[in-house]
Amino acid sequence: MSGGIQISLQGDELLAEKLRWLCAEGARELLDIVGAEAETQTKRRIQEEKTSAEGMPWAPWSEKYARTRRGSQSLLQAAGHLLESIDHEVDEGESVVVGSNLIYAAIHQFGGDAIGRPWMVARPYLGLSDENEQELSAVVEKFFERRLAS
Repeated sequence: MSGGIQISLQGDELLAEKLRWLCAEGARELLDIVGAEAETQTKRRIQEEKTSAEGMPWAPWSEKYARTRRGSQSLLQAAGHLLESIDHEVDEGESVVVGSNLIYAAIHQFGGDAIGRPWMVARPYLGLSDENEQELSAVVEKFFERRLAS
């Protein structure tokens, strides 16, 4: 068997059944739970942290642009459309993707160089910090503890 894991259990049919469920149906549920947590982490980064996943603070607005902003607006948050658009999607039970379907979301993540607007500074909001990875590991661990205990 290439690229997979094979487990053989003898004598514990209940545990074997739980593992079969985890492999067959639990994977999609787990990915959905992981995706929801990563979505929450991304939204927290936009609302509160204002840094890349690596912890680098986002560049401030230019002085000219800052003059056009109202008091309630902050980096990557004007009307809240980007924040509201952050979502996760499980792809056929094999992977999960977190992101936005807004056209301008990529500009915020990568900057404007690719479209000839170098003044549009990248403010990366997607990705996983070390802390995010630890939180996701804890979510996975809790999932398995609950499933194997029930």
